[in-house]
Amino acid sequence: MSRFFAAAFLLLLVVPARAEDGYNLWLRYRPMEASAQAQYRPVATDIVSEGTSPSLDAAKSELTRGLSGLLDKPVSAGAVAEGAVIIGTPASSPLVAGLKLPLTGLGREGYLIRSTSLVGRAVTVIAANSDIGVLYGSFAFLRLIQTRQSVAHLDIASAPRLKLRLLNHWDNLDGTIERGYAGHSIFDWQKMPDYMDPRYTMMARADASVGINGISVNNVSADVWMLSSLYLDKLAALADVLRPYGIRVYVAARFSAPIELGKLKTADPNDPQVQAWWQKEVDGIYRRIPDFGGFVVKANSEGQPGPRDYNRTQAEGANVIADAVAPHGGTVFWRAFVYSEKDPTDRAKQAYNEFKPLDGKFRDNVFVQTKNGAIDFQPREPAHPMFGAMPKTNLALEVQLTKEYLGQTTHLVYLPVLFKEVLDWDTMAKGKGSTVAKVIDGSLEGHDQSAMVGVSNIGDDRNWTGAQFSQADWYGFGRLAWDPDLSADGIAREWLGMTFTNDPAFVNQIVPLMIASREAVVDYMTPLGLHHQFATSHHYGPGPWVSDLSRPEWNPVYYNRADAKGLGFDRTPTGSDATSQYAPPLAKLFAGPNIPDRYLTWFQHVAWDHKMKSGRTLWDEMIAHYDTGIAAVAQMRKTWAAMKPYVDDQRWSQTAAFLAVQQKEAQWWRDACIAYFQTFSHMPMPTGHAPPPHDLAYYEAIYFPNVPGAGPHKPNDPIE
Repeated sequence: MSRFFAAAFLLLLVVPARAEDGYNLWLRYRPMEASAQAQYRPVATDIVSEGTSPSLDAAKSELTRGLSGLLDKPVSAGAVAEGAVIIGTPASSPLVAGLKLPLTGLGREGYLIRSTSLVGRAVTVIAANSDIGVLYGSFAFLRLIQTRQSVAHLDIASAPRLKLRLLNHWDNLDGTIERGYAGHSIFDWQKMPDYMDPRYTMMARADASVGINGISVNNVSADVWMLSSLYLDKLAALADVLRPYGIRVYVAARFSAPIELGKLKTADPNDPQVQAWWQKEVDGIYRRIPDFGGFVVKANSEGQPGPRDYNRTQAEGANVIADAVAPHGGTVFWRAFVYSEKDPTDRAKQAYNEFKPLDGKFRDNVFVQTKNGAIDFQPREPAHPMFGAMPKTNLALEVQLTKEYLGQTTHLVYLPVLFKEVLDWDTMAKGKGSTVAKVIDGSLEGHDQSAMVGVSNIGDDRNWTGAQFSQADWYGFGRLAWDPDLSADGIAREWLGMTFTNDPAFVNQIVPLMIASREAVVDYMTPLGLHHQFATSHHYGPGPWVSDLSRPEWNPVYYNRADAKGLGFDRTPTGSDATSQYAPPLAKLFAGPNIPDRYLTWFQHVAWDHKMKSGRTLWDEMIAHYDTGIAAVAQMRKTWAAMKPYVDDQRWSQTAAFLAVQQKEAQWWRDACIAYFQTFSHMPMPTGHAPPPHDLAYYEAIYFPNVPGAGPHKPNDPIE
């Protein structure tokens, strides 16, 4: 036996400690350096919570876990001592009530963090009007310490700009995830409600830490079984886990459920039987889940049933469900992603054309959930023309975290840069300053309701998102949904400090890398306004030549319009006139000669030898952008290689490997696209730029029969 223990001891000496794998996200709470601990220990000693509730208990637990880990010492509940952290609401804590703090303007979810004095002792108070606000404030206080900001003289008041901040999980009941690149769904419906995976609580902590307050749990191309009693019982158990963290559950509902589940002969929203069915169904859900959030609906899009099937409008379809959830305080998110093969002009115009005439006809508890652009989560799109064009309707911005069109898991692309570009877009709807952020937060038109939605990138991979840096997109979405005025740079610094290290030698190198990463992917995939140039169905890799799909708007050639004369989709008044859907100043800009290069071929068909602002021809400019994108990725690899001393081996190695894949695939994108477009331009490669190493037939022959995230669809299915 002694030999066994001796061998075990020697094994412990030679086996390295387990590397970090990303599971703890930005909630790692690793011990700080000694100098930082000396700074923070005097102001983070005991936690005082006079009340108790699931959310207050979660706040106290998080502070205990966080402070104990960061300060490398036990931190527990105690009395009002020097340095104590006091948490609560005026209703739950006589101490907080006695301070008479200015909480009125913070609403239900806002919080106040203040350094003050109680019974002659310096303390920190985290107060709010609700227990959820206290939880949000607790996470904010920990974030200050995690990012090494001073907590000695605090007076911070914060409240969310947007009331509803949701993740849409496109998870299927069989465990697959449409457009998911981080493994299978974390929702193990088969084991619920008898076994609730601890990961649900971890996910709830991560969501709450950035202010996300709702999730829809299933694919927008919905399975009707999600509304069955079997799954609603499971959903109720999940809601119980998420509730202490302020997260309400939503369900993506299938419009034809009254037929498929209710056994009616119709789903016509104007049919009294259908209306009664929705009312009965909804009442049953709220009996199980009193704080059920509501529904997300994808209707008359990509084969999904909807009100058009009965010659009804999108508003009539949304309102029948909205009327059912309204008495319970529920909300309907009605997706604006609709397009029809019967429209011969321009897919980019269709959502606007269908929804704009319905402005003011949707119920007050309906959001028209609108993608950031009019096509489909492209590396760059002009903001959707519906923003600013429907002043009487609640609009929710929908963005995609899962990078369906931006290299999926292996490409490092920091999406908050994209999100900020959209939020800061000036619609000019009511003059300068009419930004998308002001549209969706309700301030532009005086709406009480507001929302932002992100398509989740969460899966059951150990690191949650498939790649370490993809966690930043989840984190950044939540932070921007809370406050759209935050900067992508500032969010990156927070996330890096919490996820890796606050060492300036690391942070000051990686922040510029993250900020530049989005423009890099635009350059090597879709420069100068090109869009939807992706391989069929799975959207993995280039396919600008694809032209054989049954519907024209599924084909990349529909969008690039490459011919002997030039490149680009003419959306000016001489073409599809999509420019007219924007406010007049923007319409004039996009149709004219001063259009920004980044939107050029999105709105105009441009001659190959057109002289660009740089003085180069369109052809030469496009080649320059492709090569600039590849060079940017090469620099990203070089920068990351130099960061090895600051990052644990496992996370450094995975990121290094993925960056190598990204550079290889950026080259693939560049070479394949040039090989295709050169068959039309017939122009030589500009000096200093190498031609593709293979002919077009080589790139056209590249085929991937099975790609993660495509789901159980046929090869030519255009799933979004």
